[in-house]
Amino acid sequence: MKRILLSLAMILPALASFAQSKVYFTSDISPEALVRIYEAVGRKAEGRVAVKISTGEAGNPNYLKPTLIRNLVDRVHGTIVECNTAYGGKRNTNAAHWETIKAHGFDSLFAVDLLDEDGEMKIPVRDRKHLKYDIVGSHLARYDFMINLAHFKGHPMGGLGGALKNASIGVASANGKAYIHTAGYQEKVEGLWDHVSDHDGFLESMAAAAQAVDDYFGGNTLYINVMNNMTVDCDCVARPEPVRLKDVGILASTDPVALDQACVDIIFNIKPSAGNDNKPLTERIKSRHGTHTIDHAEKIGLGSKQYTIIDIDKK
Repeated sequence: MKRILLSLAMILPALASFAQSKVYFTSDISPEALVRIYEAVGRKAEGRVAVKISTGEAGNPNYLKPTLIRNLVDRVHGTIVECNTAYGGKRNTNAAHWETIKAHGFDSLFAVDLLDEDGEMKIPVRDRKHLKYDIVGSHLARYDFMINLAHFKGHPMGGLGGALKNASIGVASANGKAYIHTAGYQEKVEGLWDHVSDHDGFLESMAAAAQAVDDYFGGNTLYINVMNNMTVDCDCVARPEPVRLKDVGILASTDPVALDQACVDIIFNIKPSAGNDNKPLTERIKSRHGTHTIDHAEKIGLGSKQYTIIDIDKK
């Protein structure tokens, strides 16, 4: 596996100032490192464990590969969970999504569960500025613990995709995705893209939905962001822009706000060099007001943007 090619020696101490939440870091992007960082966080996944990933749109090569995540999923006896998408492609129906899951090799190594394959359910939200509830796949009720395993990268609408997006849009059913994207305007996929206009409302709705999922599990959650193969586009894009950043590492926390903030800070603080250009992703995040999701998540009490980095490579 690739190791970090960027020196964080000058970045990490600065990011650790005024810390509250703990964010664990390793520059090693490997199956073994995923297990080590999970164990370093110290929150044991018990009971029926859901491991929420993106299975990746057909044609996108950047999703987290089954071989990378296998040791962690086996370690926690987890089930890979996903939901159908709200846009046309190869994951918007049960049949199409299962084809993609098979093509990407997930079903050959893991138990996989499409959370909304048999319907959806509503769970409470604390922040009702836009949403009355969160609409998630009905199979979520099968699980006691969730490991939110996200590939950190950009996103065409949200600016960035990390733990908060994976917990909100990622766990929402197809109709739930429509509800979040329209900031509570509509609960059906049909006609969705005709009613997406309140951009900050969408970002705030993501924060509210992420909090709803965290609340649903009553603290039985753990968040991991893998910073590799990063482009301006999400794994939901069939033909993403080229990777222009070198791989950074893996970060993990029990606080998704701190985790996403730490990843954004790392991206923003990269000093561009040959083959390591942070400008496109930085511009994507800023142009989509992507950090507003993190800001709102902190405002509603999901977590803190103040954190300390714990480098497990130095232990």
